[in-house]
Amino acid sequence: MADAETLDQTKAARLQVANARPDDSGHGLARLPRGAMQTLGVVEGDVVEIVGKRSTPARAVQPYPEDEGLDILRLDGLQRANAGVGSGDFVEVRKAESKPAQRVVFAPAQQNLRLQGSGAALKRSFQMKPITAGDVVATTGQQRVTQEDLPPQLRQMLNRPAYSLQEIRLVVVSTTPKGIVHIDQNTEVELRAEYEEPKEARRADVTYDDLGGLGDTIDQIREMVELPLRYPELFERLGVEPPKGVLLHGPPGTGKTRLARAVANESDAEFFHIAGPEIMGSAYGESEQRLRQVFEEATKAAPSIVFIDEIDSIAPKRGQVQGEAEKRLVAQLLTLMDGLEKRVNLVVIAATNRPEAIDEALRRPGRFDREIVIGVPDERGRREILGIHTRGMPLGDKVDLKELARTTYGFVGADLAALCREAAIEAVRRIMPKLNLEERTIPPEVLEELSVTREDFLEALKRVQPSAMREVMVQAPNVGWDDVGGLDTAREKLREGVELPLKHPDAFRRMGIRAAKGFLLYGPPGTGKTLLAKAVAREAEANFIATKSSDLLSKWYGESEQQIARLFARARQVAPTVIFIDELDSLVPARGGGLGEPAVTERVVNTILAEMDGLEELQSVVVIGATNRPNLVDPALLRPGRFDELVYVSVPDEKGRRHILGIHTAKMPLAGDVDLDALATRTDRFTGADLEDLTRRAGLIALRTSLEAKDVTMADFERALDETRASVTPEMEREYEQMAARLKQDAMALEPIGFVSPGMFKPRED
Repeated sequence: MADAETLDQTKAARLQVANARPDDSGHGLARLPRGAMQTLGVVEGDVVEIVGKRSTPARAVQPYPEDEGLDILRLDGLQRANAGVGSGDFVEVRKAESKPAQRVVFAPAQQNLRLQGSGAALKRSFQMKPITAGDVVATTGQQRVTQEDLPPQLRQMLNRPAYSLQEIRLVVVSTTPKGIVHIDQNTEVELRAEYEEPKEARRADVTYDDLGGLGDTIDQIREMVELPLRYPELFERLGVEPPKGVLLHGPPGTGKTRLARAVANESDAEFFHIAGPEIMGSAYGESEQRLRQVFEEATKAAPSIVFIDEIDSIAPKRGQVQGEAEKRLVAQLLTLMDGLEKRVNLVVIAATNRPEAIDEALRRPGRFDREIVIGVPDERGRREILGIHTRGMPLGDKVDLKELARTTYGFVGADLAALCREAAIEAVRRIMPKLNLEERTIPPEVLEELSVTREDFLEALKRVQPSAMREVMVQAPNVGWDDVGGLDTAREKLREGVELPLKHPDAFRRMGIRAAKGFLLYGPPGTGKTLLAKAVAREAEANFIATKSSDLLSKWYGESEQQIARLFARARQVAPTVIFIDELDSLVPARGGGLGEPAVTERVVNTILAEMDGLEELQSVVVIGATNRPNLVDPALLRPGRFDELVYVSVPDEKGRRHILGIHTAKMPLAGDVDLDALATRTDRFTGADLEDLTRRAGLIALRTSLEAKDVTMADFERALDETRASVTPEMEREYEQMAARLKQDAMALEPIGFVSPGMFKPRED
């Protein structure tokens, strides 16, 4: 029997390492192929030893469904660092025996971190997890495990309670006995306050597991950076020079710097960081000397990565800068990057959010061989990022990260990190009354109860806005379809045209049709055009950018066109977005009319025409314009492909008026004799704004009678009716209906419609 056991220990499987899903990060799991598990004689929950440059233990679990039949071993970033291997490397896997530990000493894995805490909390956090001296381990949040068929040791390990509100990385300084051990009830656990250098230095501060929503980007950057650094002989055999540089660009906060650090850690390369202002020196030639120095150090320490953050600050376009120092620095950088032939195993990664500001000589193969765009993450990416930032959080039962990912459209990684931090602060704020600040310690039972709930996240959402929207952010509309009455036809058109494509883009792709790009809402003043735009942005769960003509028009030549281009560029970054332009007729009047400043408005019209036709690749951006004078809008805008739908927002009918009165009197204490149906019948041609004015006046009349009035009576409404009137005359209504009938066919012929008839806007005679 003993011989059989010894034989089992010597069996080994050779497997290729691959990255685990973010959900597995920090749990100490190794996902093995079923064939390898049979060969090694292990079942789920058994301890295995992974041998790369060094060895580390893990608990064996079944492979992901998509990995069935593949000979790959899925490990998280910490385990890859512990084994001294990267994704794509081969390792040996053996069955191992884990002994109960008598004593384990932990210390922070980062130099600038000082920790205080009891070993008891760590004991709970790492119970049953196999470890060995020199490993870096992470405290993780409370994970709810749904599978009932897990072995007891795995269930105990995965359902451990949270140690803290954040994920903390610790290094295992020593264990007694030596070798592979696990913590049980009898283990003595000690936490040292400050970092201690482990005997074998390894970096695991940022790995690919700490990057969410960048799956394709990571693959691209690995083949550009990791392959040349780890396997230079591949390129020698092919007779080509390895890539020398990668330029990462995208909006701020998307993870460019973090990605560069992860690549350096995973490729086991030395990392040299250059920040623009640090390089700049006051003496002549000092800046260039500092830059040369960094490259020389990197060459000596090869394989290495030189990371230049905010490269636009040290390599601007030479034709656009006045100072000679900047021009010399750009020239020095060009020389250093082109002089990389002799310097093997050195890759330059640069990051910027202004690629257009960089000297064009840098943006060619041989310097930056590839430019990778790191954009705003989609819903799936946001879900991954939220999973990473809540790894160390004890989450409440009702927290649904999928729901949060759905509602945080336009958020980048930095915004989502801020959201999780704000939610944690909300949780702390809740328990503040239970804390005795004089004692400077927190009772263990309070820490046990501490969890971050769904309500904490909802409160945090009110305070954290997408950073790309800071300049153009308007408050998210709080108007829903229930607040819009009497506009059923217009509402249905907008729902079909805006809400469906933004919420279900796959359905449109399946049918091979494009979504509408623009909607023009037109009709008499006060019918609810602006209200409709707000409701559709809220219901489509999209960002809402509202703008007025006065914001976009400027007296400076070319400034107006730039403002419009900037508006559309911002909308692209934070899609799905609804751009709402009120009083469109003043921004894009018919060209050639000779009114006002034709040169400015004609250039603005041309810019908007180009931007809206350029929306072809702008997925999930919809433009809604509102006007009560559609015949003054340039007809080129009214064709399909720009404003696809011309939506007539008419005066409400009796049923619509009844609905609107119901909305406006919802919070009003009405007397029993108030008959809203009768009021709806008597308010012919009243717009939504008129009906809102009617209810406001009735309330004022009730207060005028007595400040102690408890309700509003029918008599108050009767007096209000005498004081108010419909703002739309029969002539106006007739004119709008005729216009609605001929507007689309005139737009198709691209002929300007005749100007407004004099009777259309004449004042009403009482």
